Amino acid sequence: MSKSFAVVVLAAFISGCSTYAADRYSISADNVTALRNVGSNQINVGEFTSTEPDLSVLTCRAVGPIKTPDGETFAEFVKEAFVSELKIAELYSPDGPVTLTGNLDEIDFSSGSGTWNIALTVDSSNGQSISVREDYSFQTSFAGAVACNQTAQALMPAVQDLIASLIADPRFPDLIQ
Repeated sequence: MSKSFAVVVLAAFISGCSTYAADRYSISADNVTALRNVGSNQINVGEFTSTEPDLSVLTCRAVGPIKTPDGETFAEFVKEAFVSELKIAELYSPDGPVTLTGNLDEIDFSSGSGTWNIALTVDSSNGQSISVREDYSFQTSFAGAVACNQTAQALMPAVQDLIASLIADPRFPDLIQ
């Protein structure tokens, strides 16, 4: 083993890596208002899956992983965010006549350019479907640890904007009827 390789391994071992957890989801007043204006049907929310099953960690540079606040999958994080918005808007009911399910088609980020890219397809038990995409921009940094922390902190507002895009879609009222 060469000395330079041993130094690199030792440096990596000593420095370790950090885990960057996103903030817990916080409802958006704008999303709740928009939901209240859409209708009064009670909505159930079923399973949210992901094209990449069980995805709960995304690696940020060589610095460390980004994960959801409670270690759930990203699909579950998006689902629970949506359920929170529906509950505050008084539209959620586990016995609702319409059930929405979802698939997280894509979730990725660039800590270099400062963007989260999230695509979601929501299917209704009434046969309707909507696909939305959010390309959320945020402030980043050249420094890896700072950039990865900023990336993790930007997940929650990116999901807020994803849900806003879903609600604002002109087909959304048909999804919940």
